[in-house]
Amino acid sequence: MRKVLIATDKPFAAEALAKITKVFKKAGYEVALLEKYTAKSQLLEACADAEAMIVRSDIVDREVLDNAPKLKIVIRAGAGYDNIDCAYAKEKDVVVMNTPGQNANAVAELAIGLAIYGMREMYSGKAGRELRGRTLGLHGFGYVARNVFRIARALGMKVIVYTRHSREAAAAIGLKVTHSLEDLYGKSDVVSIHVPAKGEHIRSVSYKVLSELKKGAILVNTARKEVINEDDLVRFMRERDDVKYLTDIEPDQKQVFTDEFKGRYYATPKKMGAQTAEANTNAGVAAAEQIVAFFESNDSSFQVN
Repeated sequence: MRKVLIATDKPFAAEALAKITKVFKKAGYEVALLEKYTAKSQLLEACADAEAMIVRSDIVDREVLDNAPKLKIVIRAGAGYDNIDCAYAKEKDVVVMNTPGQNANAVAELAIGLAIYGMREMYSGKAGRELRGRTLGLHGFGYVARNVFRIARALGMKVIVYTRHSREAAAAIGLKVTHSLEDLYGKSDVVSIHVPAKGEHIRSVSYKVLSELKKGAILVNTARKEVINEDDLVRFMRERDDVKYLTDIEPDQKQVFTDEFKGRYYATPKKMGAQTAEANTNAGVAAAEQIVAFFESNDSSFQVN
């Protein structure tokens, strides 16, 4: 009987866990559960005889991989997988997958919610502005951005995008693709960031790019903090007191943002873009189904390493 470890410091909701377990029981797999663990040693012990793992934001590094000699597959129940050492997993012949698109609507709704919060002056009682008729710039055009586009269009916004890899897909649904990131930022009332923390995207939101923002613009980041050059953002916000930054990722210089940019900065208490009951269930069930498909049909469609 194959053994699957569900290792989640931030547990799945009870309803989600029941559906995940049902998938594995139907396949005849054994399920081990490690939730809210407080020490890495607990994870190391739990993964020792696991053939498959489902994690969320849990760190799967060299030590974890070295302590799991039977491991064949690790699935990140979500889109981002920078918490897993993919290169070393490949050396160990361990397949790493994510569950792209399963959290997309949840993150998109949060991004729009943050934009509304910023436009309405952080619900301070001051007169705000409306999204209808404004231009939304999508920095990236993956699953989340496509859902943001859907919602923004329903709200009466004009939507433009900058993407290097999905230009044809964006143009095919009527989106105007800008010729540069600077052009996108210069034309947008609200910019929503949706790129992964890798390659060309690392610190791509630089002072040069930020300097193009329109007066009164709002920058929303529900992607990763690494895509922002934080020193540049601090410098820019010190110079431009008309711009707001809203995110679900706590910045490294949290105290600076909190002390110096009151009324122009907001971060959720923790990363929460995917924190909905629906996204929780979708990602978990998708991860379970991908594990079964991998073992039963040699399906590695969502492999990322």
